[in-house]
Formats: sequence, structure tokens, C-alpha cells
Amino acid sequence: MKCDSRDRERLIYIYLKQVARIFEKQELEILHIAPELNLAKKLRETNFRYICGDLFTEGYHYPEYVQNMNVLHLPFEGNTFDVILCNHVLEHVPEDRKAMSEIYRVLKPGGFALLQVPISYRIEHTIEDPSIQSPHQREITFGQKDHCRLYGKDYINRLQECGFHVEAASISENYPQYGFNPEEKLFICTK
Repeated sequence: MKCDSRDRERLIYIYLKQVARIFEKQELEILHIAPELNLAKKLRETNFRYICGDLFTEGYHYPEYVQNMNVLHLPFEGNTFDVILCNHVLEHVPEDRKAMSEIYRVLKPGGFALLQVPISYRIEHTIEDPSIQSPHQREITFGQKDHCRLYGKDYINRLQECGFHVEAASISENYPQYGFNPEEKLFICTK
């Protein structure tokens, strides 16, 4: 059976369903930054207050339920959301620490954010250089032409500096049937 989702999208869904058990709750407020279509479909079927946002870029089509918003200036009051999903977005944001701080600001105490990024466990410190603007040079340095950095083992420290308590969890061995990347850890950030 083919579900047309990426392994990282399935990883988040299974965490939400099997570990966090959010679908058993009656009321939640969820913010989903740059929502993946399949995951958004599942969350839109709930009675939760579910808000999707992305920074609209010319040439891309966005579903009608996605609002144009910038993760550097989230249009919400502090302590608004129980759950925030931001999957492989921060590596595209020039001011990632500012984005992390904004996510922290709008997360409710006791809530959690899943802040996934591509990460290299071979390097201690994140590699970033804002002077690199060429898409070709970004691809060579950061692994993709639209990335602003390559995260290293210090990613957790960056999140903690913004106030988060961070757990790096691996659940792939518990759910082998879903074809998760065994190297991908979940970064579960709480306030």
C-alpha cells in the first residue's frame, strides 16, 4: 500500500498518534508551519483548532487552508498553541534563532513543538555563512540550494538557548512497518 508521504511526515504522524496520543484529546490548538499535505489532511479531519501557515513564495500554489505567515513574526499572542509542527523549515530561514524564539513564544506552557531539521551527526557545530548566496555554493556547503545552514550536533543547544526543554527521541525501531529513516530523531521541544 502506498500513502504518498515521506518518511519524515509518517514519523511525525505516528508520534502524534501513537506516542503523544493527540487524536484521543477533545480540544487542542495546533499550529503547522509549511504543512505537509497528507499530515494536514489527517489533522484537518479533527475538531482541533488547526492553523496552517507558510511564507508564500511566488510560483508556488498553496491550499486554501494555508495562511500566508512568516515564522519570524507569528501573528498570534503568546502561549496560544498546545502543539506546533515545523518540519524541515528552519534550515531555510536566515534567522533561525529568531524563528525558534517565535515558536517558543506562541507555545503554551506544557505544550510541545516538533522542530525537525536535516542534521549531520558528523559535525559538532552548525555550519552557516550568510555571505554564501549562490544557490550552487549553498548546495555544496549546506546540501541544498535553498538551505541557509547545515545543522550539527549543537542543534539541541540552539533550541535550549531559546528556552525549550529538548528531548531527542528515536522511535523508528518501535515502528519498523512504516519505513522510517533510522537516523532521524524527533526533536520534542517543550515549554
